[in-house]
Amino acid sequence: MVSERQRRPTRTAPRAGGRPTTIRSLATYVPPRVLTNADLEKMVETSDEWILQRTGIRERHVVDPGVATSDLGGAAAAKAIERAGLTPEDIGVVIVGTVTPDMLFPSTACLIQHKIGAPYAWGFDLSAACSAFTYSLTVASQLVATGAHDHALVVGADVMSSIIDYQDRSTCVLFGDGAGAVVVSAAGDGDGRIIDFEHEIDGSGGPALCMPAGGSLRPPSHQTIDQRMHYVKQDGATVFKFAVRKTEEIARRVLDRNGLAANDLDLFVSHQANRRIIRSAAEKLGVAEDKVIINIERFGNTTAATIPLALNDAVCGGRLKKGDLVLLASVGAGFTVGAVLLRWGF
Repeated sequence: MVSERQRRPTRTAPRAGGRPTTIRSLATYVPPRVLTNADLEKMVETSDEWILQRTGIRERHVVDPGVATSDLGGAAAAKAIERAGLTPEDIGVVIVGTVTPDMLFPSTACLIQHKIGAPYAWGFDLSAACSAFTYSLTVASQLVATGAHDHALVVGADVMSSIIDYQDRSTCVLFGDGAGAVVVSAAGDGDGRIIDFEHEIDGSGGPALCMPAGGSLRPPSHQTIDQRMHYVKQDGATVFKFAVRKTEEIARRVLDRNGLAANDLDLFVSHQANRRIIRSAAEKLGVAEDKVIINIERFGNTTAATIPLALNDAVCGGRLKKGDLVLLASVGAGFTVGAVLLRWGF
């Protein structure tokens, strides 16, 4: 019998070719309104103790009615461009990782491009759920590496409250709204580097975490609405086991290929889905607790925004400095799996 390891296409060296790339700036935005565990206690049968013990979440930010993903993403994007010392005219491509676009079309990338006034940029949305930021960062890096663009804008943004069933205590306690954006540019001397990446998908896990209706398979109808099929549905146990296993696997694959061990990392930034998932995966990988960033307590699972929000907290808290070796890792609905290894540049 041929093992999965033998079947998988292998790569023994980091991605090569093209010019080096770097994350030039970072910015985030969350809506001001906060939804606490105490608030949820009044909405569903749950408790602060139950939520905190099982997920590590105390509160999350949620939008007011009429506020869309492009609003959150546009705010973070404008700030990231300014912090990069650039203008919107310098941006060549806009990549928006999201599972909650403002609408099916036009893309949220089009809406953000217009809102920030980036007249020379093209762009698109990338749907990879909780892996959308790592996937989008990789695509942007490759476009800059080829010389197609000097500066790419990556936005991870989601308004999860728009697709959450606040009658379902198993999911409504988990998610929040937020956005993060980075500018990816060609790297110069002394800049950080996006070193390597690894991604995979496993479509057999699709039913374990999905929104059943709203697409071409089950267009909106009275039946789909009555059956509450336009909300997130999750098999929590299946997702938990897969996330712990795959976070460790994808991270180790990137480290091994680059001749690194877990203790070489200065910071491990996992998608913030659940505190127990992050800690279990980090322990399996062998990353010391003081090198793991966990900020899910204040934001919940913001899907495509969790990694930039965690990076921002690490920078603001003095835990991430120029020259630090950082590993990003994510697992999302699909299932999607991703990791990006980088040297921080500012």
